[in-house]
Amino acid sequence: MAAGTAGLIGSSVLAREAPALKIVDCHTHFWDPARAEGILWPGKNSKRLYRPMLPAELQKLSKPFGGVGAIVIEASPRVEDNQWLLDLADKEPFLLGVVGRIDPTSDEFEKHLHRFAKNPRYRGIRISYGELPNGMKEGGKLVERCQLLIDHGLGLDTNGGPDMPGHVARLAEKCPKLRIVINHAANLRIDGREPPAKWRDGMAAAAKHPNVFCKVSALVEQTGKKPPPREVDYYRPVLDTLWNCFGEDRLVYGSNWPMKHDIVPLANVIGIVRDYFIAKGERVAEKFFHANSQAAYVWRMK
Repeated sequence: MAAGTAGLIGSSVLAREAPALKIVDCHTHFWDPARAEGILWPGKNSKRLYRPMLPAELQKLSKPFGGVGAIVIEASPRVEDNQWLLDLADKEPFLLGVVGRIDPTSDEFEKHLHRFAKNPRYRGIRISYGELPNGMKEGGKLVERCQLLIDHGLGLDTNGGPDMPGHVARLAEKCPKLRIVINHAANLRIDGREPPAKWRDGMAAAAKHPNVFCKVSALVEQTGKKPPPREVDYYRPVLDTLWNCFGEDRLVYGSNWPMKHDIVPLANVIGIVRDYFIAKGERVAEKFFHANSQAAYVWRMK
C-alpha cells in the first residue's frame, strides 16, 4: 500500500477526527497462489496482486478505522473455491460471510447450493453481466435458481455495467423475497458530473423494490484517474443519486480490497464515503458502515 504521498488522508488523522464507527466491509476478495491447486486469477504476470491476499492483512489495515468484519465476494468460477472460502471463514473470525460462485445455468446448481448452504457463513452467490438478462429470457433458469436461494435464506449479488439496475428491477419484481445487492453502484464511470439518465432511471427502478440494496464500492476505481480524486465533492453527484434512491437503510459499504489499494490507501477509500455519510448524521453513517450490511447479508458475528 502506498504511504507518505502528499495530500493523502493519514490513518491516524482519520481515526482521531472522525466519530468512532464499526465498519463491516461488504466487498473484499481473498486468494492464495500457494494453494496446491493454485488460482485462476490474478495471473502470475500481475506483480501487484499475485501473492497471498488474506483476511488478516485487511483486518490489520482496517482496524484503525473501526473495521470489525468483512464479507468476501467470489473471484473464481471454480466450484471448489466456494469451499476454500468457507474453510477460510471458519478459521477467521473477521470473515463474517461468503458470497460464492455457482453457475446459474449448471444442472448441478441445486446440489452445489445445498452443499454450501449448510455452512451459515455462506450468504449467497454472485452473477455477472449477461447472466442476469440472459437468465430471464424465455427458457432461462434464473428465477427458478433464485427461488432456491430464497428457500435457503440466501441472497444474490449482481455485478455488471450501468444497465444492470434496470435488469435488477425486473428480477426483484419476480422475486420480491430475494435479497439483491447491486455491486459497485453498477460500475458507472465517475467523472465528477451528473450521472447519465439511463443509470439514474435504472437505480430508481431497482430501489422501488425494498429487497434491493446497493453497494457503494469501487468508486475510486471507476474514475480511471491515477491518483483518483479524494475530495467527496467529485463523487457527490453519484452519491446523491444513490442516497435519493435507496435512502439510509439500503446502501452498504465495500472497499473492493485489494484492488487498486497499492495506489489508493484504504484511508482514502473510507474517507470519501465517511465524509459523505457523516454529514448526514452519525446514526446514518453507522447504518451505512455496519447495520445495513447485516440487513443485506444476514451475517452472524462469531
